[in-house]
Amino acid sequence: MFEGIKKFGFGLMRLPKLADGTIDIALVKKLVDEFLAAGFTYFDTAWAYPGSEEAIRAALVERYSREKFQLATKLAAWRVKAQDAALNQFEESLQRTGAGYFDFYLLHNLGDYRTKFFDDFNVWEFVREKKSAGLIKNLGFSFHSTPEELEKIFSAHPETDFVQLQINYADWDAPAIKSRQCYEVAQRHGKKVVVMEPVKGGMLAEPPAQVEKILKTAEPDSSSASWALRFAANLEGVAVVLSGMNSLEQMRDNISTLKDFTKLTLAQEKVIDDARTELSKIPLIPCTACDYCAAVCPQKLPISGFFAMLNHLTLFGNKTFASRREGWLARARDKNPASSCLKCGRCEKVCPQHIPIRKNLLKFVNEFER
Repeated sequence: MFEGIKKFGFGLMRLPKLADGTIDIALVKKLVDEFLAAGFTYFDTAWAYPGSEEAIRAALVERYSREKFQLATKLAAWRVKAQDAALNQFEESLQRTGAGYFDFYLLHNLGDYRTKFFDDFNVWEFVREKKSAGLIKNLGFSFHSTPEELEKIFSAHPETDFVQLQINYADWDAPAIKSRQCYEVAQRHGKKVVVMEPVKGGMLAEPPAQVEKILKTAEPDSSSASWALRFAANLEGVAVVLSGMNSLEQMRDNISTLKDFTKLTLAQEKVIDDARTELSKIPLIPCTACDYCAAVCPQKLPISGFFAMLNHLTLFGNKTFASRREGWLARARDKNPASSCLKCGRCEKVCPQHIPIRKNLLKFVNEFER
């Protein structure tokens, strides 16, 4: 299944954008070229990532022969209201990517209320048929929920080949995420694991100063992001570690980390344990900027940006600095202030991190709008 695939994958959820908000295809092409030139071949997109499938068609599929890469995408049954709309996502993804078939196909974000849609819309049987027809080579699902629910899904669907889990050192024992326990369930079922959010949406690439000090003291020349990637890659049963990259600098740093990856030493594992302990002392909002919340918000609030501002206020205690750190929000806040939240709760239903979004938006209002 993953034979011959190196352990690093290019996650395509947060692609670089131009000033007008469109994806920077020219830069994506350069990132793709560097990634492939280094010997890596696994790309991960999704029907629900705006513009991503079209971008990877232009940057990858139309520029390289099909056997040079593996492409993964996903079907999000819970994003639509009818069976036809759910099943049509497969053909839409084929058309958008031009890939001909998918090396890895995932049911997107199972867990909690979302799981039932895949059963109600008969998605499992549909994708099994596509696999039998050769249009899907390997079948899996991405997951954000409890280890107990993961156990149930594996028991009900042993035909799955792999699972995509959120794993990083910050969330390893976090009560809301339970990365370790979900990973252990996958191990017991003999499923290969693709890791998402190893750098927690960039949070572990630029950790708080007290955490970065621990990492830099141990290895002055290693980036903070490299520690996060190595933690995930070090786990048994992990086949691919995904990372979203928006610059050549990020791409090159991550390539240097995983191109010739070797297992962590006991001393390095201790460093990560110390960093996790220090990080757990800081009351940050565990937002990864996936923006699933914004996609369903009737007020179109830039929620992840608000939370980034709150986190910077927590870290540095400087409201002016926090506002400047997310300065792009200035215009959005005039049109869509956090105080316009309807408290409908739709955001919290789709949040993979199980964040009490409405409570934190109220905190933002009290800090930045009064």
